[in-house]
Amino acid sequence: MDCVGDLIMGVDHVGSTAIEGLAAKPIIDIDVVINSYEVFPTVKERLSRIGFEHERNLGVEGREAFKRTFIDDFMPYHMYVCPKDGKGHLEHITFLKYLRNHPNDMNAYGKLKLELAEQYKTDINSYVKGKADFVKNILHKAKTV
Repeated sequence: MDCVGDLIMGVDHVGSTAIEGLAAKPIIDIDVVINSYEVFPTVKERLSRIGFEHERNLGVEGREAFKRTFIDDFMPYHMYVCPKDGKGHLEHITFLKYLRNHPNDMNAYGKLKLELAEQYKTDINSYVKGKADFVKNILHKAKTV
């Protein structure tokens, strides 16, 4: 992230691959954290120059998705630019911390993911929709803990 290093606060590994023992697709989720949306236009422009295409927020407030338009030898990943206090980033971190500290819920989530992966082998949208209620429930539980 050399091209935006002066504009970001950090890079967080989020998602299932960041939770030891949780079933996960071999895809890393990365949040590139910015202080606020004030710097986003510059971050977007710099990422574009090195081959990342902005895909908008994909329906999640406070999380701007980018995809690489080039081939590299790094494993598959989803990259998001998120303001530090944006809903997308805060939910990623909350979900991650909760599952790390609640193994029963982590195991239930892993089981659900495996069942959905088997059921929707070629339908990623249905797989994601199938997890939505579980994720919402965990986020609600995390707020009440």
